[in-house]
Amino acid sequence: MQYSGDLKKITTQNTKPVKYYLDLGDDFIELNNLIGKQINFKYTKKIKCFCGKIVDKVYRQNFCYECFYSLPQASESIMKPELCKAHLNEEVRDIEWEKEFELKPHIVYLAVSSGLKVGVTRKTQIPTRWIDQGAESAIEFAEVPNRYLAGKIEVELKQHVSDKTSWQKMLKNPAPEVDLLEWKNKLYDFMPEDTKQYFLKDRNNVHEIEFPIDSYPEKVKSIKLDKHIDYSGKVKAIKGQYIIFENGDVINIRSHEGYIVEFSFKS
Repeated sequence: MQYSGDLKKITTQNTKPVKYYLDLGDDFIELNNLIGKQINFKYTKKIKCFCGKIVDKVYRQNFCYECFYSLPQASESIMKPELCKAHLNEEVRDIEWEKEFELKPHIVYLAVSSGLKVGVTRKTQIPTRWIDQGAESAIEFAEVPNRYLAGKIEVELKQHVSDKTSWQKMLKNPAPEVDLLEWKNKLYDFMPEDTKQYFLKDRNNVHEIEFPIDSYPEKVKSIKLDKHIDYSGKVKAIKGQYIIFENGDVINIRSHEGYIVEFSFKS
């Protein structure tokens, strides 16, 4: 079977195990059914930006030059929520978009992927955010009314736990055992005083996530379609936004968003 289109972040369904779907625009392919099969990505050397423009070079988050330097979706506050200003009615790039995005309930959470980490996401993105990060367990820490406050809490907590995921460890090993409730209660003391009212003291359910993985690879090697224009491999597993191949190669689909490809597999 052969398909073509621009890659988008893998769509997920929170089942046990997680179901994954490759979104190529006009085609939607269930990836779980392709485990054990040979698939092929052929990169056309063209990328479709968020704005719809077809380009051959992109910047962080795969925006074209104009979008990267003008759109609010590409501003620094997306990566650093503590820099958000919509709650002050101050514009960074587009106050209407920033209000719509930032002035919504956000969750500060603890998750275990390569190890314990703290993170921030919109409330509506749970559990999608955890699945995309390859977290095998997670717990909600605080719920705040805007993105700035979430970032403020995260800045303090990441002095005590990581805010990063080691993708290599996450893909090579099951998540380590961590008592998330114990850590949640321990980290409460490090919250800024004016945010402690948002601590979720009664929301202590630990969310468990199961991925379609039969076994973990001993070594992993990141494949970039810019260098591997015509790549084929047998799918071994899927975790986070990564497709894991039998030989330990992995492709991060999220990092290839917008790449226009021809995709095929052998039945």
